Amino acid sequence: MPKFVGKIKYFSTMIDVKDTLQKAEERMEMAAMFLEEELNRIRAGRANVAILEGVRVSSYGSKVPLNQVATINCPDARTIAIKPWDRKQIKDIEKGIMDSDVGITPENNGEVIRLTIPQPTEERRRDLVKQCNKIAEKAKVEVRNVRGDIKDKLKKAIKDGLSEDNEKDAELELQKIHDKYIKKLDALIEAKNKEIMTV
Repeated sequence: MPKFVGKIKYFSTMIDVKDTLQKAEERMEMAAMFLEEELNRIRAGRANVAILEGVRVSSYGSKVPLNQVATINCPDARTIAIKPWDRKQIKDIEKGIMDSDVGITPENNGEVIRLTIPQPTEERRRDLVKQCNKIAEKAKVEVRNVRGDIKDKLKKAIKDGLSEDNEKDAELELQKIHDKYIKKLDALIEAKNKEIMTV
């Protein structure tokens, strides 16, 4: 009988390890998503609708995201075109853009609002790369913190009956997940820096 109880306990910790590693991976994925979103917002001299994600527009008494009142696209590498669904909202959309941190003055022809993306100087490009690297470092710190948290949990789990072999295996698996996400973050930042430095 005691053997059977032991097995149940062992079985429940095994599931816990799997679950714990899955949660770690989810948290690391969140860090990667954070980095991707932040990098998308950084203007690299190319038109990218993501720079307008933070823009809010007054619409019938409430503030709504720009993409809920207009169609947004990039007809070419240097232009973002915003076509309001209701032409009466052109002024509200322009105000929303001016009040945001986009930093580009909108122009309109009565139907479409255009944002012309200026070509950044060499110095500005270097600043953007530094800015991107800082954000990437934040994301990497988060991934490392997750690894640290989970390592501590695994070490504590030994006291609760997790075998040292299982703990070692879990730690190896955790390291693999960590390395995968650090690689992913490096790839994201490398692509963004290349985009910024490409004239």
